[in-house]
Amino acid sequence: MDLVGACRAFVAVSEHGSFTVGAAAARIPQSVASRRIAALEEHFGAKLFDRSSRSVTLTPFGRDMLPSARRLTELAEAMEHDAERAKLRPFRLAVPAVCSPRRLARLVADGRLAGVHLDLHPAGPGERGGLARALEVRAALVAVPPDEAIWRVPLGLAGSAEPEDPAIYLDTLRAGRADRSARRRHVWLQPEDDVPHVRDRMMRLRDAVGLQPTQVGVSASLVDAVGAVLDSADLLLCSSDQADELGLHWRPVGGTELVRGYGIAAGLREDTARLVTGLGASIAHCLGASTATAGSGRSVRAAPGRSGGLG
Repeated sequence: MDLVGACRAFVAVSEHGSFTVGAAAARIPQSVASRRIAALEEHFGAKLFDRSSRSVTLTPFGRDMLPSARRLTELAEAMEHDAERAKLRPFRLAVPAVCSPRRLARLVADGRLAGVHLDLHPAGPGERGGLARALEVRAALVAVPPDEAIWRVPLGLAGSAEPEDPAIYLDTLRAGRADRSARRRHVWLQPEDDVPHVRDRMMRLRDAVGLQPTQVGVSASLVDAVGAVLDSADLLLCSSDQADELGLHWRPVGGTELVRGYGIAAGLREDTARLVTGLGASIAHCLGASTATAGSGRSVRAAPGRSGGLG
């Protein structure tokens, strides 16, 4: 039996003294109101109304039960109101600062369709982890090694001139004897990639192919890095989507695979599952990843106060 629905019918009929009018006030058919009240009477084992052809009046038992029925219906209405407010409560999510405004707006719109009202906080990789640990956000998209990632974003090199080859090999940036006086080309990492699993791998690759230490470096900001690339032959480490947004020509790095990995740091497992299940594809699009994968490791099982393998 629907106890709340039955009590609503009981209260409405008692207030109006009529099954017809009471049912209309409760926005249910009269037959439904009659069945619900009959079920309530059967449940309690006593009559709530004295019925006649002209009127409906409360029995002594009905008068005694009416205050409790009112409290139950009022509590149910308050609970429904609270549930609607809870669904509208913003879900504070820290996201990479490199995500474009258009993609962030699309993520917010997709969240609303999924019943999640996102309040996005763009930030760098270290800051996102700190926000999650301090519980200043409900969840954060954090940088993790690719083998722990839910979302993977392939990286390559982009420049102002379109390369002739399908990939860019770092050893082609070495200065030859004939052009030692010329300015050496540089590869710039943006702050989003200043994490061990990207930065350290780039530095090892730099040393392996014999580049100068200064030829691969981390820029203070994405704007500074792009500025250096636009007026020179320098290159920016980025995703292909990011290169398109910046108007740069992108190629993969020859001979190696460089990937941004993203997981979720959240205080509640339910929040992690909600993002992955309900918004996984939208988050993938926002990050420039191809799909959301069934990630493993800490990035999926983020515990309170942990960032799931921050770089």
